[in-house]
Amino acid sequence: MNEKEKRQFKIPHTYVILGIIIIIMAALTWIIPAGEFDRITDEASGRTMVVPGTFHEVDGKPVGLFRLLTLVQEAMIDSSGIIFFIFFAYAFVYMQMKCGAFDAAVGAMLRKLRGHRGFIIPLFMLIFGLCGSTFGMTEETFGFIPVFMGIAVALRYDALVGGAMVYVGVITGFAAATVNPFTIGVAHTVAELPMFSGLAFRCVVFAAFMCVSIWYVMRYAKKVQKNPELSIVKDVELSAKGLSEEELLKTEFTARHKISMLLFLITVILIMYGAVKLGWYINEIAGLFIGMMILVGLIQRYNFSEIAQIFIEACRDIMFGALVCGVAKVILLVMQDGMIIDTLTNAIVNIANTNSKYLSGFMMLIVQNLLNFFIPSGSGQAVTSMPIMVPIADMVGLPRQVAVLAYQFGDGFSNMIWPTSVATWCGMMKLPMDKWYKFVLPLGGILFVMEAIAITIATAINYGPF
Repeated sequence: MNEKEKRQFKIPHTYVILGIIIIIMAALTWIIPAGEFDRITDEASGRTMVVPGTFHEVDGKPVGLFRLLTLVQEAMIDSSGIIFFIFFAYAFVYMQMKCGAFDAAVGAMLRKLRGHRGFIIPLFMLIFGLCGSTFGMTEETFGFIPVFMGIAVALRYDALVGGAMVYVGVITGFAAATVNPFTIGVAHTVAELPMFSGLAFRCVVFAAFMCVSIWYVMRYAKKVQKNPELSIVKDVELSAKGLSEEELLKTEFTARHKISMLLFLITVILIMYGAVKLGWYINEIAGLFIGMMILVGLIQRYNFSEIAQIFIEACRDIMFGALVCGVAKVILLVMQDGMIIDTLTNAIVNIANTNSKYLSGFMMLIVQNLLNFFIPSGSGQAVTSMPIMVPIADMVGLPRQVAVLAYQFGDGFSNMIWPTSVATWCGMMKLPMDKWYKFVLPLGGILFVMEAIAITIATAINYGPF
C-alpha cells in the first residue's frame, strides 16, 4: 500500500461499525445454543430474579436476514423514549445557545475567573461525578455536552475536553457509586445486605477514581492548550461552534441572558429534585425541557413560529446522535431474539467460580465488565448476575460486599469502552468512535488496574456490610 492509499483510508462510519457488530451477533445466534435461566418474582421488591443453577438449553431461534431487518425497526421503537428525550434536551440547550445566553454567561465567567480558569475542569467534573454517584445521573447529562464543548473551545482547549468533562465525569461517578439507588440499591437488595452499607469504603473509592479521571482530562487539556496540533480532534468538525475567547470576553451579559441562565439553573435543580424525591425519569425530565425551551424563547422575544423553527433546527443538528441509540439497541434485541444472552451469561459467570477468594473477586470484576456488553442496563445486570455471584462469593469465603463492588465497577467503567454505550455519547458529540478510543483507552487501562486494586484491598480487609 503506497502513501496515498494510506492517507485515503478512513475509519468506517459509526453506523457501519455498529452494523458489523449487529451482523456478528446475528451470526452467533446460529452458532451458540439458545438457553435460559428460570426466573422468579421477588415478593419484597417485585423484581424478576434469576434462579442460580437453573440454566438449561431451549429450542433456538436463529436470527435470519429479514428478521434482522425488522429488529432495526423494533429497536428504534424500543429506543423512542431516549431518542425523543435527546431531541428535547438538546432543543432546550440549543435555544440557550441560539439566543446567545450561553456565550454571554461563559464570557462573564471568564471575566470573573481571570487567572483561575483551570478550576473549571475539576469543578464541573466533580459535580457531574457526584450526580452520577448519588442518584445515577447519566442520560440526563446529554443536554450539557454541547455547552461544555463550547466552554472548552473558548478556554483554548478542544471540544473533546468539554465532552470528556461531562462523559468521563458522570460515568466515573456512576461507576464509583456511593448511594446510587439504580445500582448499589438494587445490588444490595439482591445480595440481602443493608441498603447502602459499606459507605465509607465506597466514598474513599469515589474520591480516588474521580481524582485520577480529573487528572487525566486536565493533562490532555493542558497539552492541547499548549500545542493545538496535539489535539486528537484537530481534523474533526464537532458540535462545538462558537465565539473565540476574545469575542466571549467582549460579549455583554444582558438582563434577558441572566434570566435565561437562571432558568437553566432552575431546570438543573428541578431535575435533581424530581429524580431523587419524585421518581422522575426521562418522560418527566423531557417534559420539563420542552416547557423551559418555550419559556426561554418567549423571554428572548421569539414568537411561537420562531420557537418552532429553532426546535426543528435543534432536532436536525442532533439527529445523528439521537438515532444512534436505536441502532445500538439492535445489538441487544438480536441477542434477546436469538435467546443467547443467558447462554453467554452462564458461560461468562462460570469463569468467576474459582477456589481462591482473591482470584474469584478479580474474575468477578472481569465477568461484570463482559456482561455489561450484553446487559447494558445497570439494574437489569444486577438482578441477572447478583443472584449467581452471591452464592459463588459465599462458597469461596468472599464478602458479598466485594461481589457488589465488582458489579458496580464492571457495570460502570466499561460504559466508556463498550461500543453500545460509546456510540451514543460519540453521537452526541459528533465524534468518530476511533477518536474517542484514542483518547480514552489509556484512561480505561489505568482505571481497570485501580478497580483490581480496590477489589484486592476490599477482599483483604474483609469488606463487610457496615
